[in-house]
Amino acid sequence: MLVGRLAERSRLHRLIGDVKDGGSRSLVVRGEAGIGKTVLLDDAARVAEGMRVLRVVGTESEAEIPYAGLHLLFARFAEHFDSLPTSQARALRAALGASSSSGERLLVGAAVLTLLSELSQDRPVLCLVDDVHWFDQSSIDALLFAVRRLDADPVGMIFAVRDGDRPFPAAGLDSVTLRRLDPADSARLLASVRALPVDVVERVLEESAGNPLAIVELAASDGEAYRSAPVAPLPATGRLEEHFRGVVRALPERTRRALLLAAADERPLLRSFVDAAAHLGLDASDLEPAERGRLVQVTADTVRFRHPLIRASAYQDAPLVQRVAAHRALAETLIGPGDADRRAWHLAAAATGTDDVAASELELAARRAVERGGPAGAVRALERAAQLSGESADRARRLIGAARAAYDAGQPERAAQLATTGRTLTRRPVEQAEASLVLAQVAYERESPAAASARSLDAAAPILTIDAERAAAALFEATWCARDAAEPELLGRCADQLRSVRDGPAVTFDALVAFTDLLRGDVAAAVGPMRTLLHAAGDGRVGGTVEGMFAGFAGVLIGDDAPALSLLDGQVSALRGQGALGWLPYALEPLAFAQLANGRFRNAEASVAEAMFLAGELGLGMQVVVLSSISAWLAAVRGDGAASRQQAERVLTDTRNHRMATAQATWALALLDLTAGDPSAALDRLEQVCQGPPGRDVTRRAVADHVEAAVRTGDTDRARTHLPSLAEWAKHTASPVGRALLLRCEALLAHDTEAGQRFQAALEVDGCSPYDMARTRLAHGQWLRRHRRATAARAQLTQALELFERAGAHGWRQCVHAEFTALGDPIPDAHQAGGGAGHLTPQELEVVRRAAAGLSNREIAAELFLSPRTVGYHLYKAYPKLGVSRRAQLGQLDL
Repeated sequence: MLVGRLAERSRLHRLIGDVKDGGSRSLVVRGEAGIGKTVLLDDAARVAEGMRVLRVVGTESEAEIPYAGLHLLFARFAEHFDSLPTSQARALRAALGASSSSGERLLVGAAVLTLLSELSQDRPVLCLVDDVHWFDQSSIDALLFAVRRLDADPVGMIFAVRDGDRPFPAAGLDSVTLRRLDPADSARLLASVRALPVDVVERVLEESAGNPLAIVELAASDGEAYRSAPVAPLPATGRLEEHFRGVVRALPERTRRALLLAAADERPLLRSFVDAAAHLGLDASDLEPAERGRLVQVTADTVRFRHPLIRASAYQDAPLVQRVAAHRALAETLIGPGDADRRAWHLAAAATGTDDVAASELELAARRAVERGGPAGAVRALERAAQLSGESADRARRLIGAARAAYDAGQPERAAQLATTGRTLTRRPVEQAEASLVLAQVAYERESPAAASARSLDAAAPILTIDAERAAAALFEATWCARDAAEPELLGRCADQLRSVRDGPAVTFDALVAFTDLLRGDVAAAVGPMRTLLHAAGDGRVGGTVEGMFAGFAGVLIGDDAPALSLLDGQVSALRGQGALGWLPYALEPLAFAQLANGRFRNAEASVAEAMFLAGELGLGMQVVVLSSISAWLAAVRGDGAASRQQAERVLTDTRNHRMATAQATWALALLDLTAGDPSAALDRLEQVCQGPPGRDVTRRAVADHVEAAVRTGDTDRARTHLPSLAEWAKHTASPVGRALLLRCEALLAHDTEAGQRFQAALEVDGCSPYDMARTRLAHGQWLRRHRRATAARAQLTQALELFERAGAHGWRQCVHAEFTALGDPIPDAHQAGGGAGHLTPQELEVVRRAAAGLSNREIAAELFLSPRTVGYHLYKAYPKLGVSRRAQLGQLDL
């Protein structure tokens, strides 16, 4: 009987109604054991008539088996897997153990998203997941990824979570916590169960403390037990545990052993129970007393406990020797290839000391978990394998493997603990290096880029001449972290170690050394090798994801913006095709820089938005900070001061001292000052940016803004401070953008005739982005107005406004409008120059661009990790903004 809970029931009924109406909704129901979560799910299932209801219950012993939860939910729908994109279907089959393919954990989440969308095509779907805290982490991650990406699909997801057990944070999802029943509702529930004497009623209500299951169980037991002298009441959950222990202890000894066997198995299959029971001299008939007592329900296929606390009581109250025997019996019966993981865990549970056989089985299970895209499952398997290992060397290897899996699973603190312990147990240089590299990667997130670089160098040092591949990985990490830290000393150490690696990829290593030269201010030495790598990656002579990303970013740093963009765009497309979502937060970062450099700000916004979502899913906090700095710059150019300041604040208040991100965010705030007509404030900020590390990375282009701000304040001496750096970069890179920026700066500082000539020369440079061209036209128009050349000024300002609008750089409208006002002219209507695309959200733009290229909704969904229905929803919203009514018209737009 469901008593009370009117507000909670109403909330669940509204959720179901919204899903039936075509929306996507989710809710987490929290509360202690016995508080009524399952009864609420029963009510939700009743109200969901006509929907496709998927209902499962997590169990404690399944919590370490990768994707066991997904198997419960979706194995029955295997015939639908063929309708998924190929990479997603492959990943989901691998996760569920239906193929030997390798998986990718976020791609499994994308597959779940698409599958839920497919299942909702004929009728709305409602997933009811009880005791989700006992789901394995890999399944939880996949479900949460899908739930957060559902938008226009009629799919509802309700999770029930018990307080006090494993955490289930579920950030971003709505939640409701069930409270204990008030005295009136408690009395109503008790009266509905059984009529009891008044004194017994009072004691039951006191002992149950408003917990519904406690009321029902205590009422159903012998009332005389509550006539004894009062004692201090236990918490409801503790009282329930004591109650169930008493019920179990009252059973015949053979029944208690049979219940223990059923409780020890994570899959309540009758076949498994019968086979294992035979090893213990038991059979199914021994469960009859427990069935009569409503402790378990035995069907033709399964043995199910009525409540998890009964299962826990049956297991935990048994002697150790009986628990060991139960697990060993199960291990001896689970001999099929599909049961390998379960067998490994039962062997481990049966071990009372070191057991190398069980440890080896667990290590193999961990390897399978990683291959299936479930590193979270591999962590516990390797950690337990290390505990069971008889040899110190095996223990160290397994702990370090667990550390790597923990880092890949987004568990940095656990990874650091495991790596530290493993490193102390081994003398093998390669294993010490791997442990040190894990610690370096954790340090990047938890401490600072400088700490991460130093630890990566320490990781590489012992293996420079014995393991080139692992040393290269550590030195890539060290160099990038030194770049983020902007530490010349660390960059020098990186260069020295890079030169010491034997058998390393020469083109890539030469470019990495050149990268350190560039960041230490030696442009002349850097450009050649970096350009060589860019070209080698562009024509396929250099492969690999890391190398490709580095080559593209190198192209941006040396001003080869167009080929860099082409390379990085191809890299990201390839990663999408492979389903390598874990790489995308890193690959989208340099792509966003390249898009920014090419003036494709809307594309950059879409790249950053997607990367930030994925980085958040993967727990990459530092990457979110880096991406926030780009987002702040883009928002400043777009004219969204509030968003720019918010993103910049996230970067500038971060204590991990990512100096490059700090410089980018400070530059963003300076742009806000410039566009708001406060060049003095902008100059102070730009001074921080430009006097920073010698190489100044992508912020080298901020020198042009520094010059403009200083000229507008009348401080021409200060304007020349950093101009030599820009001149050197323009000279050695021979970059069009470098030459155009330098000419604009020289024009701002030149006298009358020379200034006009240099502005004109800057405008004639071929290969600049529309944004850079607009900035030059604006500066030229301002100069022309001040020299009373109104007609020429008007022409430059009009073209500047059109280019700004086309690029989505609406932040500069105010400056252009001020110039027209000073001319005494009406402000031209250039608002539509960029087309309706300027009004699209980043997600809508990405969808529309692909639709315009001829991709179907399903193909777009696969690339962007959305559901096909959500893609259709974005197109539906985009059409009015673009002024079109059908898909065929999209190809005629400038997107």
